[in-house]
Amino acid sequence: MQVGDRNEIVKEVSKEFSAKEFGSGSVDVLATPAMIAFMEEAALKLVDSQLDEDRATVGSLVNVKHLAPTPVGDKVKVNAVLKEVDGKRLVFEVTAHDSNNKIGEGEHERFIINLSKFMNKLS
Repeated sequence: MQVGDRNEIVKEVSKEFSAKEFGSGSVDVLATPAMIAFMEEAALKLVDSQLDEDRATVGSLVNVKHLAPTPVGDKVKVNAVLKEVDGKRLVFEVTAHDSNNKIGEGEHERFIINLSKFMNKLS
């Protein structure tokens, strides 16, 4: 993985991703937590497939602005660009667009972990 690597995913805004259903608002538009989850997914899919079997990444920071509402039924295109690699720390620039507008932008950070050691800490 290298700085500049990018990934794009497209998600349909179904009712389950609405603020009303998600519990983060009372309107049938894309919930902010759902948009953030889409951004994390784009970053995750960019790097996890490149890691050894006993490695994974975990999210550690999200700093995102939700810029515009997206109605249920629209599609959202989400991009993650790897902008910094600092040892096990990975920093991504994330953006989201619906069919009309840029709806979100920000930064997401993930850390590469040893999966066995990480899971053993939970026991």
